[in-house]
Amino acid sequence: MSKYTILWADDEIDMLKPHILFLKSKDYDVVTANSGQDALALADQRHFDLIILDENMPGLTGIETLSRIKMNHPSVPVIMITKNEEEDLMDQAVGSKIADYLIKPVNPKQILLSIKKNLHSARLVSENSLTGYRRDFIKISNLINDARTIGDWIEAYRNLTHWELELAGSDNEGMEEMLSLQKTEANTTFAKFVRQNYRDWMDPDSPSRPLMSPDVFRRKVFPLLDAGEKVFFILIDNFRFDQWRMIRPLLSDYFSSDDELYCSILPTATQYARNAIFSGLMPAQIERMFPQMWVDEESEEGKNLNESPLIQTQFERFRRQCRFSYHKINDTAAGERLLRDFNSLEQNDLNVIVFNFIDMLSHARTESRMIRELASNNAAYRSLTESWFRHSSALDLFRRIAEKGYKIVLTTDHGSIRVDNPIKVVGEKNTNTNLRYKLGRNLSYNPKQVFEITRPKDFGLPAPNVSTAYIFATSRDFFAYPNNYNYYVQFYTDTFQHGGISMEEMLIPLITLTAK
Repeated sequence: MSKYTILWADDEIDMLKPHILFLKSKDYDVVTANSGQDALALADQRHFDLIILDENMPGLTGIETLSRIKMNHPSVPVIMITKNEEEDLMDQAVGSKIADYLIKPVNPKQILLSIKKNLHSARLVSENSLTGYRRDFIKISNLINDARTIGDWIEAYRNLTHWELELAGSDNEGMEEMLSLQKTEANTTFAKFVRQNYRDWMDPDSPSRPLMSPDVFRRKVFPLLDAGEKVFFILIDNFRFDQWRMIRPLLSDYFSSDDELYCSILPTATQYARNAIFSGLMPAQIERMFPQMWVDEESEEGKNLNESPLIQTQFERFRRQCRFSYHKINDTAAGERLLRDFNSLEQNDLNVIVFNFIDMLSHARTESRMIRELASNNAAYRSLTESWFRHSSALDLFRRIAEKGYKIVLTTDHGSIRVDNPIKVVGEKNTNTNLRYKLGRNLSYNPKQVFEITRPKDFGLPAPNVSTAYIFATSRDFFAYPNNYNYYVQFYTDTFQHGGISMEEMLIPLITLTAK
């Protein structure tokens, strides 16, 4: 019994016996029909993996047959064969979701190639991906072991993300596990790299300092404004590089993109990283220069209520005149209001827009069993991101901006990582609740398991008390308290968290989009 069964409908089917014999020699079972009506009857009686239709059949034409087949069997790929090269006919066929379109005369190998493309492409791509990752495994391992600069780590992370996307859904659990282990090894080594170099990065003139959160406006937004561009600065909270790769195809018809990765400051959390972006300052500098705009961890007040004023302070500090707006989008209604008011945005030199959906998704996934099922792994998490963007007002906004020919700087404040390894920590009652970083007095922990900062001011971080220390979880670790430990671990294992040190949290997308 052959693996695939094909229905071929042509009013001159007897003349195609050489083609049919050729396909049978390639282990395809070919069932024939002399008319569109016969093809419909056969398609209703049994399952076919693929259908080939002649366009010019008497009675029911190929296009009419195609339309009826798609109504009853929408998932079956259909190949149309015709002598007619008229554009209108091709448009009808493509509009009916045809799988392929071949012009007569066709030879058997053309037919075979089209069949392979439609029936075997997923398997062939999967096999090719597996072969490609096996080939690149050693190269990536060498990149990880030899990484000495942030540029080296960005290259390694790009490679790992590429293969994570390529292997997603490959049904080869062994290969996906190998990639997961390699990524965990990379994050462990990356954490050592950050430990050794992060203090040096606090010097803006250090040759080893990467582009970091406080540099984004000065290095990426100001030059565009100086060139006379109208700029939309769009920040999607908690947006990883792999998620950008998922939505990039949705924007490719409207924009050309120049993407790079930059480095979030620590903690990789909204209060610190996003305020650093908008102010152009490290958190300790914000606290010192604008104490009314900095909210300590212990405060119940919202930590990101001063983003627009912080943007204003950055323009004033650099003595720049800029008319800008600031909008935070927390739901669909807010996004639709912004679209309705789009004309008013055109009066500004800069429009800053924050979308909170992905951050809300990651928190909802922790709290909601249903969302956790929907985003059960990284692939599902990426898929939900793509689905949100495809159907959201965000995509409509991007299209409107493209129509006007404006520039977009698209970025985020930090990423997130799926955690699964608990580390015990003990703190005072007022210690912050984040699972990837802690700050406070009298923290008790194993120093070998964390990156510790005992002199916060040297790292650009506020110190509410003289004895305040910060600790950061690395790789896929998360902090758990000894009391009620088992419940805590069970509840938070396999959730997406941020605040600590990993490539996913720290190496984040920064994209300049230019309208086509």
